[in-house]
Amino acid sequence: MNQELDFMFVKYARVWIPDVEEVWKSAELTKDYRHGDGVLQLQLEDGKELEYKLDPKTNNLPHLRNPDILVGENDLTALSYLHEPAVLHNLKVRFTDSKLIYTYCGIVLVAINPYETLPIYGTDIIYAYSGQNMGDMDPHIFAVAEEAYKQMARDERNQSIIVSGESGAGKTVSAKYAMRYFATVSGSASEANVEEKVLASNPIMESIGNAKTTRNDNSSRFGKYIEIGFDKKYRIIGANMRTYLLEKSRVVFQADEERNYHIFYQLCASAHLPEFKALKLGKAGEFHYTKQGKNPVIDGVDDAKEMSTTRNAFTLLGVNESYQLGLFQILASILHLGNVEVKDRDSDSSIIPPNNGHLSVFCELMGVTYQDMSHWLCHKKLKTATETYIKPVPKLQAINARDALAKHIYAKLFNWIVDHVNKALHSTVKQHSFIGVLDIYGFETFEINSFEQFCINYANEKLQQQFNMHVFKLEQEEYMKEQIPWTLIDFYDNQPCINLIEAKMGILDLLDEECKMPKGSDDSWAQKLYNTHLKTCALFEKPRMSNKAFIIQHFADKVEYQCDGFLEKNKDTVNEEQIHVLKASKFDLLVELFRDEEKATSPTGAAPATGGRTRLSVKPDKNKAGQASKEHKKTVGLQFRNSLQLLMETLNATTPHYVRCIKPNDYKYAFTFDPKRAVQQLRACGVLETIRISAAGFPSRWTYQEFFSRYRVLMKQKDVLTDRKMTCKNVLEKLVQDPDKYQFGKTKIFFRAGQVAYLEKLRADKLRAACIRIQKTIRCWLARKKYLRMKHAATTIQRYVRGYQARCLAKFLRRTRAAIIIQKYQRMYVQRTCYKRKQAAALAMQCILRAYMARQLYKSLLREHKAIIIQKMVRGWLARQWFKRSLRAIVYLQCCIRRMRAKRELKKLKIEARSVEHFKKLNIGMENKIMQLQRRIDEQNKENRGLSERLNSLEVSHAAESERLRVELTRLRGAEEDAKNNANKVTSLLEEVERLRKDLQNTQKEKKAIEDWARTYQDEMEQMISELKEQNHLLKNEKNDLNRLIQEQSQQWKEKMQRALKEETEQLENDLNEERSRYQNLLTEHLRLEEKYDDLKEEITLAVNIPKPGHRRTDSTHSSNESECTYNSEFAESEDGTRGGEDAIKGILDMSLFLKLQKRVSELEQEKQSLQNELDRREEQFQRARARDDEEHKKARSAELEYESLKRQELESENKKLKHDLNEMRQSLRGSAEASSAAPGSPAYTVLLDQLNASNEELEVRKEEVLILRSQLVSQKEAMQHKDEKETMTEPLPYIEDVQKLTDAKEISQAYMGLKDTNRSPRFTRRPTEVNELVSRLRSPFPDYHKLNEDGELWLVYEGLKETNRLLESQLQAQRRSHENEVEVLRGELQSVKEENNRQQQLLAQNLQLPPEARIEASLQHEITRLTNENLELHSDDPKEYKAYRISMLRRMVDLMEQLEKQDKTVRKLKKQLKVFAKKINDLEGGQMDVSPGQTTDEPVHPVNIPRREKDFQGMLEYKKEDELKLVKNLILELKPRGVAVNLIPGLPAYILFMCLRHADYINDDQKVRSLLTSVINSIKKILKKRGDDFETVSFWLSNTCRFLHCLKQYSGDEQFMKHNTTKQNDHCLSNFDLAEYRQVLSDLAIQIYQQLIKCMENILQPMIVSGMLEHETIQGVSGVKPTGLRKRTSSIADEGTYTLDSIIRQLNSFHSIMCQHGTDPELIKQVVKQQFYIIGAVTLNNLLLRKDMCSWSKGMQIRYNVSQLEEWLRDKNLMTCGAKETLEPLIQAAQLLQVKKKTDEDAEAICSMCNSLSTAQIVKVLNLYTPVNAFEERVSVLFIRTIQTRLRDRKESPQLLMDTKLIYPVTFPFNPSSLALETIQIPSSLNVGFLTRV
Repeated sequence: MNQELDFMFVKYARVWIPDVEEVWKSAELTKDYRHGDGVLQLQLEDGKELEYKLDPKTNNLPHLRNPDILVGENDLTALSYLHEPAVLHNLKVRFTDSKLIYTYCGIVLVAINPYETLPIYGTDIIYAYSGQNMGDMDPHIFAVAEEAYKQMARDERNQSIIVSGESGAGKTVSAKYAMRYFATVSGSASEANVEEKVLASNPIMESIGNAKTTRNDNSSRFGKYIEIGFDKKYRIIGANMRTYLLEKSRVVFQADEERNYHIFYQLCASAHLPEFKALKLGKAGEFHYTKQGKNPVIDGVDDAKEMSTTRNAFTLLGVNESYQLGLFQILASILHLGNVEVKDRDSDSSIIPPNNGHLSVFCELMGVTYQDMSHWLCHKKLKTATETYIKPVPKLQAINARDALAKHIYAKLFNWIVDHVNKALHSTVKQHSFIGVLDIYGFETFEINSFEQFCINYANEKLQQQFNMHVFKLEQEEYMKEQIPWTLIDFYDNQPCINLIEAKMGILDLLDEECKMPKGSDDSWAQKLYNTHLKTCALFEKPRMSNKAFIIQHFADKVEYQCDGFLEKNKDTVNEEQIHVLKASKFDLLVELFRDEEKATSPTGAAPATGGRTRLSVKPDKNKAGQASKEHKKTVGLQFRNSLQLLMETLNATTPHYVRCIKPNDYKYAFTFDPKRAVQQLRACGVLETIRISAAGFPSRWTYQEFFSRYRVLMKQKDVLTDRKMTCKNVLEKLVQDPDKYQFGKTKIFFRAGQVAYLEKLRADKLRAACIRIQKTIRCWLARKKYLRMKHAATTIQRYVRGYQARCLAKFLRRTRAAIIIQKYQRMYVQRTCYKRKQAAALAMQCILRAYMARQLYKSLLREHKAIIIQKMVRGWLARQWFKRSLRAIVYLQCCIRRMRAKRELKKLKIEARSVEHFKKLNIGMENKIMQLQRRIDEQNKENRGLSERLNSLEVSHAAESERLRVELTRLRGAEEDAKNNANKVTSLLEEVERLRKDLQNTQKEKKAIEDWARTYQDEMEQMISELKEQNHLLKNEKNDLNRLIQEQSQQWKEKMQRALKEETEQLENDLNEERSRYQNLLTEHLRLEEKYDDLKEEITLAVNIPKPGHRRTDSTHSSNESECTYNSEFAESEDGTRGGEDAIKGILDMSLFLKLQKRVSELEQEKQSLQNELDRREEQFQRARARDDEEHKKARSAELEYESLKRQELESENKKLKHDLNEMRQSLRGSAEASSAAPGSPAYTVLLDQLNASNEELEVRKEEVLILRSQLVSQKEAMQHKDEKETMTEPLPYIEDVQKLTDAKEISQAYMGLKDTNRSPRFTRRPTEVNELVSRLRSPFPDYHKLNEDGELWLVYEGLKETNRLLESQLQAQRRSHENEVEVLRGELQSVKEENNRQQQLLAQNLQLPPEARIEASLQHEITRLTNENLELHSDDPKEYKAYRISMLRRMVDLMEQLEKQDKTVRKLKKQLKVFAKKINDLEGGQMDVSPGQTTDEPVHPVNIPRREKDFQGMLEYKKEDELKLVKNLILELKPRGVAVNLIPGLPAYILFMCLRHADYINDDQKVRSLLTSVINSIKKILKKRGDDFETVSFWLSNTCRFLHCLKQYSGDEQFMKHNTTKQNDHCLSNFDLAEYRQVLSDLAIQIYQQLIKCMENILQPMIVSGMLEHETIQGVSGVKPTGLRKRTSSIADEGTYTLDSIIRQLNSFHSIMCQHGTDPELIKQVVKQQFYIIGAVTLNNLLLRKDMCSWSKGMQIRYNVSQLEEWLRDKNLMTCGAKETLEPLIQAAQLLQVKKKTDEDAEAICSMCNSLSTAQIVKVLNLYTPVNAFEERVSVLFIRTIQTRLRDRKESPQLLMDTKLIYPVTFPFNPSSLALETIQIPSSLNVGFLTRV
């Protein structure tokens, strides 16, 4: 490739050259390359010159370096030059500079372990990647998981995520995050928390399968493949796990700085717990199996806490406490087994000492006998064809057998746990699809490679083959899709290597064959390998210096395998008798583990050796009972090959996704990149192979529009055609001469490697030339303009300066001549005087100075003489002292050096003595001798067999003697050990005495030091006291200053207190908003649980009722989303029929789930209630704080309201009593009519009952007035009260006279007040008795109407009303006559006012026809004329009298009108009552005359005609109880918001429902009120559940719910809500029921609807935001399109269907217009707009933080322009004060951050002060992601980013990177009363509510 691009090798071109340390080093050409040159002249980045010689054979040029703008790309395939150094450099720049750990490489995600916790895995990041295309966001493991999840749902095909890499690269963490993503995004299909169980399997598998290694603190020592199952709705329903290659040898052996499996250390750390006391555990350092690594602690890991996590995970997966304790019991027994000590009995046998403590604990925990286990640990059974022998084994084999047993037990336990995890994750629901996550080891090569590395590399060969085929397939599909010609790409096929391993007579086949041989060995197997493959397979080699190793050429590297231990590890045997002992255990769990255990397959029965690094175990995929024996006989290699084949079949049946984990360094340093280690892993994991395959074809791909946008600068105007495809073809033919360098597809242009860099070079050259030309022209113009301006200025200055200089010169010449003459005489005088004075002074000074110098010379000579004598003595003493010190130091130094050299020599000799090389030197030439000795040993072995038979006989004879001697020897050894212990004690005592002497000396020294310190401390204290006295004096002075400052600060404190009060108020408001937010979130959670509960109930109902053909549908008007407060509704009657079915369903329902939901709901209700109380309390505090200023104003009004409320309460109580009595009478009438339906006279009862029902309302209202008159009449005639009631009936005339005496209205009112007092007195307590007596009479079968009316009460009432009516009519006539004159005057004034009004209306109509300019003038002229006329009238009369008269007339007019209106009402009511009572009495008398005892029931009774009374419409709607469902159906469920919003008044359904509610309140029917409110709430919930995704519907019902809530408040009768009401509206207030609780329910419902509205709005806006705010180029041509890789991002060019900023603004206009049409409250609209803008800002900023390609200068300009357009929209809608602009502040600051300078410290300071709304993490993230789009931009340096971090480290803020897009501001519903009168509302027929009657 580089030969084809030799024209690019010009001066200043940059290339990559190989380097030993850095792998690849960058250099720059200092001279153009010409074809045929053998040397390149280069300059390194450090300035060093270099001559790079080309290979004379190949003459290959070095790799070219990519342009700077391509460095740091998200996808490696986007690089123009695809080769190893470019890949390595791109990864390094992203990792070290930008702190980005993920990078795409085609279909592969490369993940580099940062060795640091990064905040990029939170739930907010998960939701940010959810639903996004893979190329739209920065590389991430979540993007791969989202792609797999999306393809599973879209393509209906199973997916796999293959995570590979070497130990420590982060495979387990990556797989864990992928599973967390699926669990978070998909959720579960049931309430069984399947996703939590899937995640809970991770801590369990990590505890039993992960361990600390030298490379990784949490290394997975097994491979696993987890299948996460999904149902048809793609929700998690379960999972299944398969494991591979457990490293069993780690149980018994760990290298230095490594640990055993985590579970053992967790057990030891939790040994203090009471439940673990029986396990008899201690610290990890006390057990052999956990202390071999010598470092049992991992920094930052609490094993006890991890143990708690593991136990919780077991519990979550259904493993109960007893099983858990059983598992821990087995694990503890393994630790105790490792501490069992085996001793030599002789050279061929071993023994475990009796009463071994650890073996006893092991047997106790495992439930086996001590004798059997101790016996079979030291013996083995040999079987022949006829006999069985028991043979002791030596100590080494016994220890190996012990370790083999421990490993076998652990492997069985591991498999049991995996099986139970799978059972817990298994789902009964049918699995529709799955996503598999494969966490498997990467390619491994060590200094010593054994069977484990062979199996691992074999698995990687298979995976690499599958990977290569998949990559090639994708390339082929892309070319075929674009219909471009393509040739077969040559890629590495590793099938020969796989055949070498798994084919017939391959390595595994020969290994299995050798294992079946009785005397098979590793050496013989190696010889078979050499003979079979050495000459036939080029991938198989033999090392030169070894006959026990072989080399395989793998796809990544050559690996040399040592044959030692291959056979034993492949057999993986354990002693059969030990297994039998365990099977006989009394421990049930242990028996369960070994239930399917069969005999070991070792031919010899010997335990395996300990050679090699690890031991392997393979878990069979399916443990079938019938194949247990056959399965167990399989070797490890065969089992692994079968499981690997099953894995490959699974992977081939899925769509794979690849994650390659890279370990950046071996020292676990954070963000440190080692190029050598990285290149090794890149070669091993297949990333470079992907690059090579891509580079072999057309790696760079552009759409035609992207190519045109990027390289438009290279085209001329005539080249641009309307057809973009033809334009690109024409331009490319001119720019690139070789047609093979590119291909034209259907939608894309395909380029060979390097062509994009060439085009970028042409583009940069063109832009550079254009810039130079522009700069040249501008600089020329600026220079010429500056030159002309300077020339004109210089000419002017010269003219004036020259004139001035000429004048100055003449003046100077004149003055100079005069000055010379003056100077001549003056200088002469001065010089002469000065000379004489100096002469006299010099003589005096000389005399004095000479005398002084003589004295000083004498003194100096005397001092020098004395100093010489002193120096002589001191220098001698110093010389002697220095000599002594030097002598001592030299002697001491010689001793130290000699000692150090001796130690080094001794250490060197020790190391040399222990080293292997030393022994090799000593044993040079011994190999041949060893071979000869080996042959001699074989000959002697034959002789020994014969001797062994004789020895066996001798052993039997000497067994008893040996036993006796052994006992004696044991006793003697014990005595010897006691003696040694005593000697050691004496030595230790002597050492203790010596230590005490040293301690005594040290104590004496310390005492002396303390005394010295005390003296020093005393001196310091005295000095300190003196200083304190001085400070005391200073403090007194400061006290005076402070007193002065206190007065100054008092004023400041007042100001601070005011500010603090203001801040406290703001804090209270914030707390109130937080409480509202919490409460509203709880409402959301409550609603979600309700919906989930209803969905579950519906699903179970469907599941139960589907098979039944007689299924009855539920009424469509019945709501399935009822809240708790509405369960006692009137719908209970209609639901009685369905309760039986629901009871049956509840019986089938999972009671645990039901109780869990019920408990959760109750908890939420309690928390909701507490939050509501807290919210009410805070609101009350806030209201009290705001109401303090106007408290005085309310006092007067409150007293009046209290009086009115007391009056209203008294009237209501009386009214309720009367209603109660009347209801009793009505029931008695009904009962008597039913009881005597066949008796004569029953039709009369019916007539009477109808009449009483017709006059029910009048009796309720006017019963009190009748009693008032009656009581007044009785009080006037006291004598008549003692007479018989019959006499009272015959003498009514005195009563009439008394009534006529009441000629004043005041007397009537006094009578009314007296009646109230009389009713409360004991004298009138007999009224209920009279009522009861009347009821009993009516209930009798034959009532006597003469007795019923024997007291004359009805006649008395009739007469009293007639007289009252006459009295009131006479008074009314008198008042009317007295006020006729005043009315005439008022009518005249009204007429004049009407005329003035008509005139003003005419003027207004005329003004409206004028243009705007003339309209203002005309209105001003009319106003001036009117004011002039009024002034003339006022001045004509007395102003004061006129004003007073006017005011008095107005007051009188208002009073008269009010009185007239009241009296008219009273007269009409009394007339109606009079008619009703007269009719009632006549009916009663007629019924009494008509009905006789002999009349039968068959006689027809003519119905009495009751005339309908006339009444005004009072703003109420009457409906029947059975019409309630129809009302709800027509007004809510089937109502279409669009027609109502356009054609009718806003909130009409709310007004209609409230008017119906008013009527139910008016008739005092609590059942009807409750039923109506419940139906309304449930129906609104139902329609929102049904059409909750329709913004128009949700907005409509939000508006109507708020209006209904406002109506309940406005007409509730509460003073705070009645301030803005009219008098008529106050009359319409509810009178019987307090609906405060229902107002709270409706408020909660409004909050839920608001949140639903926000959710609906989010769903509509979400797809538009990123495209419109970020990707679309609103300002065309500002940002260019950079080259992209295989993961194509969304195009920024506006195609059809692409959302733009105009789309967002149009949608915002739609939202706003819909809410305005629905009559939504303005304050609520502001809150909705604020939430909309927050969502836009948050989503845009989050995507900006997750997209490196968007962080550029030009994109910052685009964002700022888009934000300005949104602000303009706010201004147009008058919404700038709603707080929406402030929500965009973080986005604005991020855009500014992209555009500001980012170089100096001043820039850093400006950024820190500017970005106060961004967190530190967000600022650093933007700076790290900042990417130049053009070559003229510069990257942000790492030093500048660190400066920013240093300046911002004191900020206290959340570490969260992304903004919370799910945040919903707490909503408030300010009270908004309606001015609309209820009685004026007209109901259109289109609503189909004709059954409503206006009242």
